Amino acid sequence: MTKIRAAVAHEFGQPLSVEEVNLRAPEAREVEVTLEACAICHSDISYMDGGFGGDLPAIYGHEAAGKISALGAGVKGYNVGDSVLVTLMRNCGNCVPCNSGSPTICATPTDMQAPISALDGSPVAQGLDCGAFAERVLVETNQLALIPADMPMEAACLLSCGVITGVGAVVNTANFRAGQTAVVIGAGGVGLNAIQGARIAGAAKIIAVDMLPEKLEAAMEFGATHGVLASHPKPWSEVRKITAGKMADAVFVTVGATQAYDVALRYVAAGGNMVMVGMPHAGDKATYEPMTAAFTGKSMLGSMIGDVVLKRDIPWMVDLYQQGRLKLDELVSGRYKLEQINEAIADTRTGTARRNVVLF
Repeated sequence: MTKIRAAVAHEFGQPLSVEEVNLRAPEAREVEVTLEACAICHSDISYMDGGFGGDLPAIYGHEAAGKISALGAGVKGYNVGDSVLVTLMRNCGNCVPCNSGSPTICATPTDMQAPISALDGSPVAQGLDCGAFAERVLVETNQLALIPADMPMEAACLLSCGVITGVGAVVNTANFRAGQTAVVIGAGGVGLNAIQGARIAGAAKIIAVDMLPEKLEAAMEFGATHGVLASHPKPWSEVRKITAGKMADAVFVTVGATQAYDVALRYVAAGGNMVMVGMPHAGDKATYEPMTAAFTGKSMLGSMIGDVVLKRDIPWMVDLYQQGRLKLDELVSGRYKLEQINEAIADTRTGTARRNVVLF
C-alpha cells in the first residue's frame, strides 16, 4: 500500500476533507499514474451533492493528467514515465457497444477491485472510476491516452472530459457537417468546447445561448458567431431572426438544467437534432410536446462523453491544439493546490469559471 493525499467526501453536500488514504499496487491490466493536474467538472459536483447517488466516503475527480509511475502485470503499450490522460471511460473492449465503436456506453460492469482504502482499512469509493482528486490514481489501461511529453498538464487534463465531451458531441454524436447552423445552450466549459467543435467542423453559424453577457463574450472568443441571452422572454425567436427562420440543424444542450431541455426543441429546425450533453440530477424531468417533434422530424440524441474513442480522437485533438486550432490554455480559469480544492469547487459553482484546475 502507498499512502497518498486525497480530497475525500464523507457527506453529500459538505466540503471535502484533504487527508491521507491508502492506494494499493497495480494488478493485471492496471496502471498507477502520479497526477500533475486535475480539472473540476460539474459532474464531480453533482456526485458530491448526491445528485447521482453512489457510496461514501468517496474520492471524486476524473479530468486528469500525469505520468505513469507503476505498471501491473502484463501491461503492454505503456511505460513508466509516459505522459497520459486519465479518463472515466473504463470499458471491457468485448461487448457489443465496445465492438461497435461505442466504448463510452460499455455494457459490462467493471470488475476492478476497489483500489483505495482509509488508513484504518475501511473502503473508500473510487468516484467515476478515477478518484482523481488525489496525488495518484490506479486505473485500467483502457482509461488512458498517451500525450506528448512536452504538453502542459493543465491543458492536457481538459482533454480527459470537458473538451472531448463538447467537441465529440458535435463531430461524433451529431455528425455535424460544414455549412450547418449550431445552437449551443450554455457557454460554460463544455459549451465552449461544443462551440469549438462546430467551428472546427465548418459551421456557417454558431449561436451561443446563456444567461450571462460575459459568458456570451467568451463564446465569441471560442468561435461563436452570435450570442443570445437566455433571459430574453423568447430567446428562440432571436435565433429565428438570426437564421432567417431556418433555425438550427443541431442544438447542443451543455448544461444540466431541465429548464434548458424544456425549450431546446424550439431552436431545432425541421429534420434537425437536439443533442443531450449536460446531465441533470437523477430523477429530474423535462417536458416536451411529442407531436411537434414527430410532425417536423426532429430527433433527440444522447451524447455520453462525446461518443469518443480515445485512441481515435485524442491524437487529432492534440494535433489541433499544437496547431493552435483547438483552444485549451484559454479554458483554464484558475489554478489551485489540493489544499484549496473547496475554494476551487466554490468558484466552479458560481458558473463563471471555464475550468478550474488543481495542480499537484
